[in-house]
Amino acid sequence: MTISDAVTRSNNNPSDPRNRTVVHPVDDIYSANLETPINSSGWTKAYLNNLPAYRKGISVFRRGVESGVAHGLWIIFPFVTLGPLRDTPSANLAGLVSGIGLLIISTLLIFLYGASNPPAPTLTLTTPRPPEEFKTSAGWIKYGNGFLIGGVVSAVVSYFLLTSFL
Repeated sequence: MTISDAVTRSNNNPSDPRNRTVVHPVDDIYSANLETPINSSGWTKAYLNNLPAYRKGISVFRRGVESGVAHGLWIIFPFVTLGPLRDTPSANLAGLVSGIGLLIISTLLIFLYGASNPPAPTLTLTTPRPPEEFKTSAGWIKYGNGFLIGGVVSAVVSYFLLTSFL
């Protein structure tokens, strides 16, 4: 008996672990929405649904502020440590200005996306109820406003922490 014969016979054996399907389509097999052991676990669903973009009960402006704070806290560090002024006394200030510039560019891109009449958020296994605000252009503008405010404030806080403690 060859190896290929053994594999062919095991295809009809339901107790063979190689015949257990791990990945299943959620709805339609052609929708590219697959249920895997990773994305269908309770931990993954709880983590993703607790992110500011999907958390229930908060306004779209607060979603933007929380996302902006998360990005603003770290955005100046690559400019401070890797920028062309990294070995000068003004490296922290250059990092702050560069970080704020990048936050402004990111906010403009959020506004542009909102103005482009984006499609409604896709319902997936991990995010079955996306916020209603992300279906409208006004919701994206509010999100962008919050993102800019949260990002700039937290970048300034990071700057003061850098200059005070390092």
